[in-house]
Amino acid sequence: MADPRGFLKTRERELPRNRPVEVRLQDWKDVHEHRVDGQPFLATQASRCMDCGVPFCHQGCPLGNLIPEWNDLVRQDQWADAIERLHETNNFPEFTGRVCPAPCESSCVLGINQPPVTIKNIEVSIIDEAFARGLVVPEIPHRLTGKTVAVVGSGPAGLAAAQQMTRAGHTVVVYERDRAAGGLLQYGIPDFKLEKVHVERRLEQMRAEGTRFRTGVEVGKDIAWDELRRRFDAVIVSTGATVPRDLTIPGRESAGIHYAMEFLHQANDVVAGHEVEDQIVATGKHVVIIGGGDTGSDCLGTSLRQGAASVTTLAIGKQPPLDRAVDQPWPTDPIVFDVSSSHEEGGERRYLASTVDFVADEDGNVRALRVAETEYLPDGRRVPRAGSEHEIPADLVLIAMGFTGPETELLTAQSGAELTARGLVARDDDFAGSVPGMFVAGDAGRGQSLIVWAIAEGRAAAAAADAYLQGETELPSPVRASTVSLKP
Repeated sequence: MADPRGFLKTRERELPRNRPVEVRLQDWKDVHEHRVDGQPFLATQASRCMDCGVPFCHQGCPLGNLIPEWNDLVRQDQWADAIERLHETNNFPEFTGRVCPAPCESSCVLGINQPPVTIKNIEVSIIDEAFARGLVVPEIPHRLTGKTVAVVGSGPAGLAAAQQMTRAGHTVVVYERDRAAGGLLQYGIPDFKLEKVHVERRLEQMRAEGTRFRTGVEVGKDIAWDELRRRFDAVIVSTGATVPRDLTIPGRESAGIHYAMEFLHQANDVVAGHEVEDQIVATGKHVVIIGGGDTGSDCLGTSLRQGAASVTTLAIGKQPPLDRAVDQPWPTDPIVFDVSSSHEEGGERRYLASTVDFVADEDGNVRALRVAETEYLPDGRRVPRAGSEHEIPADLVLIAMGFTGPETELLTAQSGAELTARGLVARDDDFAGSVPGMFVAGDAGRGQSLIVWAIAEGRAAAAAADAYLQGETELPSPVRASTVSLKP
């Protein structure tokens, strides 16, 4: 355990500084100063971790991270042991330590009456220090099983499943339709939140371990799903939930209205040094983002860096409270008002904003949004309040309202895989799909969720697939699959 009186000696929560706004808006580099040589506060913050008997931070993290253990190892400056403990449960702490919303901190026992332990920052400091000290090396399997596994999709779920299966001795091929592996890590999250050097160095480790990547190959088009199943002993579906939620209101067909992920994908491609024909850019435009979540925040930061004239973010609901609501007590993960690094940089946030229609000019280009105040009806429905309509200028509209589920048309037609009532890929409690030898991990079977859930499900699906191939498995399985009924 850490210092048993550390939380009494140090009550303040201290994090590394962010780079100044006026500086970071000039580039795409990480806004945070994660690893600073000689951070005097890191061991002090780690010592705030309590001997709480039942570490509820484990309950908050689906990966089951051994948080109190590596907190104490950081306090004692034992970095090699700290990264060993961290990697026992988490394949990619450099990702979760940067882009996870940290439900573990919401569950921290210290958070009952003090600011919680800085778990997320300690986690990312461990992995950054480990890479800097050369402690992260390929883990090549001692023997090969002769079994082959295809992983479709290279987001966090697919990468976690692939790494676990490779280390179990199987020959693993990861299929990715984009030009580079990483899924949303590569194309959906801007560099100012996750620089791609962190993705590339982990991919290098996986290649050295024996995982093979086939990029620019779309399963269903370049190779049929049933053909893939015949070629491999097992298939893990980790395609994510990539179908965006639309806003079908009058004027939707106007030019200049795009899905957020289309905008972010192109921006990330350009930052990586590639040319994108007819790129969607915010330069000099009045940008309106519909949706107040993380994707909307990423669009905000990207628009500001591209030189937007103005950026307005619209959320249909009420502004969340600053503190926990009474119906979201500890150790639940509460919905509270959040100011991301992008919100610090500029733009306007509007709540209780219902978009009524898109207003186009004579050439068919969007020029404004007609917005009304949201009214809550007694039955819980949210509707535009009559008489409160007004226009917001908009040259570029980005729809960031989340995702409805995975793309399944080719999967079901070619493999016979069944779907749930929600349109997700059906699976049982052990991640097995309706097609023998096919397993489903991450958002494709769970629906849009957090990166920690994706990694946890990737690890668990790998354990299930390994048991299917070998009759038993030694791979850890941190979670059970969330299952719902099949389509009638």
